[in-house]
Amino acid sequence: MNARTYLIAAGLVLTMALTGCSTDGSVTMFSSGYGTTKDAGYQLPAIPIAKVPTKYHRQVVRYETKEQPGTIIVNTDEKFLYFVMPEGKAMRYGIGVGREGFEWKGTARIAMKREWPVWTPPAAMIGRQPELAKWRGGMPGGLSNPLGARALYLYNKNGDTGYRLHGTPEWNSIGHAMSSGCIRLINQDIIDLYSRAENGAKVIVM
Repeated sequence: MNARTYLIAAGLVLTMALTGCSTDGSVTMFSSGYGTTKDAGYQLPAIPIAKVPTKYHRQVVRYETKEQPGTIIVNTDEKFLYFVMPEGKAMRYGIGVGREGFEWKGTARIAMKREWPVWTPPAAMIGRQPELAKWRGGMPGGLSNPLGARALYLYNKNGDTGYRLHGTPEWNSIGHAMSSGCIRLINQDIIDLYSRAENGAKVIVM
């Protein structure tokens, strides 16, 4: 390796370090993007990302689909959410999904996007967990709110599905079936997805 080639290679490594990502073949990892994050007056704590399996870290992957860029595809078996990008790529996020009896699938669209959303537990959930009745009128957004830092509201031809793509303070639920049907992401990931996804975007849950 001559001096010029060495300098170019060193510069590439430095650039990747500064942007918090690493590249492995066709995969670009963002494992360094889970530090303490200040957002809208809140300070999200750092995620101990080393405790989360690497496959669930945010990353750009090769992904062949006939769906248009901007489409969101959720694979509940794999516990992955794909945001379709041009040129056969997708941003992939690890997710938590509905536990047994709360699974769902279908096609919807993002009708609303909310930052630090209010959470209102459904009547059926209050019936199962009476202690949630105090939030019947809505739990204000915040660090302990179950919807986390962002929520994308899913509607279909019949209106509100009741399901959301949202953040969660329970980072250790990623990769598991633990929710009441909604698709949950690490807060740092839902902030990233929120910045990419547009109102009206197609969402396919497999």
